[in-house]
Amino acid sequence: MAEITAALVKQLREKTGAGMMDCKKALTESAGDLEAASDWLRKNGLAAAAKKAGRVAAEGLVGVSVNGDTGSIVEVNSETDFVARNETFQAFVRSVAELGLAAKGDVDAMKSATYPGGDRNVEGELTEMIATIGENMSLRRAASLSAAGGVIASYVHSAASAGLGKIGVLVALKSDGDKGKLDAFGRQLAMHIAATSPQAVSVGELDKAIVDREREILKEQAIASGKPPEIAEKMVEGRLRKFYEEVVLLEQVFVIDNETKIAKAVEAAAADAGSPVEVTGFVRFALGEGIERGEADFASEVEELTANKKDKDGDAPSDRP
Repeated sequence: MAEITAALVKQLREKTGAGMMDCKKALTESAGDLEAASDWLRKNGLAAAAKKAGRVAAEGLVGVSVNGDTGSIVEVNSETDFVARNETFQAFVRSVAELGLAAKGDVDAMKSATYPGGDRNVEGELTEMIATIGENMSLRRAASLSAAGGVIASYVHSAASAGLGKIGVLVALKSDGDKGKLDAFGRQLAMHIAATSPQAVSVGELDKAIVDREREILKEQAIASGKPPEIAEKMVEGRLRKFYEEVVLLEQVFVIDNETKIAKAVEAAAADAGSPVEVTGFVRFALGEGIERGEADFASEVEELTANKKDKDGDAPSDRP
């Protein structure tokens, strides 16, 4: 029997797309024979993931999990929204979000973690679902937030189930105030973030490259208007303040009442909770953002496969006499 080395497992994994543990088991069952191990995986439906790996997966679910002053958020993608309504898929996303609490947003650590209730890791469980459900899926990203001595609030928009939806938000509030009141305010703030998608908590935390690019654009616009340099400079600063009101959380107007600036709402929440409140961070995941979707969708692919089958078989059964 050939030695089951890490290199051999890696080679089988690259060849079949199956999980590491499944590849090791296949090689063990096949006495280290690579081709026999590949056949073993195919017979057990675990190599099916390789054929689907190239298909765009931009649907699925965002999942959030909060435990005390720590929160986790993950995005798990599928090819169709139909799978997002599958109870097995939902249970997987919920479990992965809970595992994310310990992994602190490290996707590789989450993939290697043992999946609850079985002997596979998360990556192996995902591969098994791909083989069973028949769609490409991926654990795309994860993040976590902590608020020592404060609270982590969460919100899920377009919820498919508790803690699962199309948009997920975590907000960290640092405060010694009343936890119930902080939770209530934090949830409102998370709803606001889901709606407005700010880029930073404060002006000072905004990426300098973003500010410099915006300043340059505004400067060129002011110069093009024919204004004197000193007037143009004032125009730039005024328009930058407007820009901050659009992309900086504390500068935005609260969507809850459409009139109070978030910074003022935080001050009011501090008075209500009986202690100063600081927004120390937030994470917002919107399903599929940044994924380049192909022109052909899953439904079109099914139609094409059906058409090809008819061409091979002749007329469809319903058309035969």
